[in-house]
Amino acid sequence: MISYIKGELVAVEREKVIVDVNGIGWGIYMPEQSMGLLPQTGNEVKIHTYLNVREDAMQLYGFLTRDDMEVFRLLIGVSGIGPKGGLSILSKLSADDLRFAVLSGDVKAISAAPGIGKKTAEKLIIELKDKLDLNEMLNQTAAPDIPVSGNEMLYTNEIQAEAVQALVALGYGSTESLKAVKKVSAEYTTVEEVLKESLKNM
Repeated sequence: MISYIKGELVAVEREKVIVDVNGIGWGIYMPEQSMGLLPQTGNEVKIHTYLNVREDAMQLYGFLTRDDMEVFRLLIGVSGIGPKGGLSILSKLSADDLRFAVLSGDVKAISAAPGIGKKTAEKLIIELKDKLDLNEMLNQTAAPDIPVSGNEMLYTNEIQAEAVQALVALGYGSTESLKAVKKVSAEYTTVEEVLKESLKNM
């Protein structure tokens, strides 16, 4: 219904921000991580929004990117996780961190969010594992240094995914591994080469 709100950031409160649009102040609940990336008050902001309608309230939840918002929508689609729980998780984990936590079955990372217990984290992993794909994430977040065709991009992402999984198997954190692999130039075309270069970035 309300895809985004663009206006002047007039206040940053504990759980939400106030954005002035033509004299109307919109209160938007946001994850702590996103709030920390906002400009100073008085500057223009564009916040992607999700409108949650209840019998007793209509609340806006906001995110700096559409990707964050889509991940939020997936979260609240999990039984037992409402908008506040979704915000809590995204306050502790970025969208990419959450993807890796789900794909690697990291219950501890997800349950570290306030209000999210071990059973809820386990249920989230089960329900979202088939909806999140490592190759898709690499395709969204890792732009190659040299132009490649669609087939080459798919091949490159498969190589990167294997390299990430190899680093995790070596004991490195999933997020740390992703960041290291994403820094490697697309000119390296084997898992061994990408793994070797990734280790230099750790």
